[in-house]
Amino acid sequence: MIPLVYPSRRHFLRTLGLIPALFTLPGAFAKALTRTPLQTEGPFYPDRLPLDTDNDLLVLNKASTPALGVVTYLSGRILDARGNPIRNAIVEIWQADANGVYLHKGSDNAGRRDPGFQGFGRFLTASTGEYLFRTIRPVSYPGRTPHIHFAVKTAGRERFTTQCYIRGHAGNANDQVLKGLKDIASRDSLMVSFNPLKQAKAGELEARFDIVLGTTPGH
Repeated sequence: MIPLVYPSRRHFLRTLGLIPALFTLPGAFAKALTRTPLQTEGPFYPDRLPLDTDNDLLVLNKASTPALGVVTYLSGRILDARGNPIRNAIVEIWQADANGVYLHKGSDNAGRRDPGFQGFGRFLTASTGEYLFRTIRPVSYPGRTPHIHFAVKTAGRERFTTQCYIRGHAGNANDQVLKGLKDIASRDSLMVSFNPLKQAKAGELEARFDIVLGTTPGH
């Protein structure tokens, strides 16, 4: 895979304006909402967090070495069961790098880990419930279809974990974690389209994944 030179953090902030404002009014279409299903945290939550844990996973401590992968702006909202945005939710993501290696010493092929990829990020939502990360399109590795792990912590709820997947990817049909989710609507709610970012000039993608939390403990 050819290394891509990513823009600066200042450019990252400017690029936020390119992402369409797709947010609905609080509570709108609440009856149509599907609660995001729980998915396993998996064994590779970072065993040692990086010094840099911000929402830009492509710039690690001002390193000059570019990360590998297809740049993706991943955004969405954290909502309650009625569609109201949740403020001050801590959103975490972690994923394998372009070589299929996690930020974890137990990950397969740990010696091939991309040192330019942060592998983990955090974001604190504001009043709109919105989050945003700059990362890479997830890749497959032995036993798993491409996916990104999410964890959400909000006041009064237990930590909620799930995963999102690439809509239409051939590997989805054989992924055991995904196949364990029998409800079709719930499974579909985890599918994300990775589309070309409008006005982008370097092949960047955009993806949107809203997380709808329920009212029961742990969800």
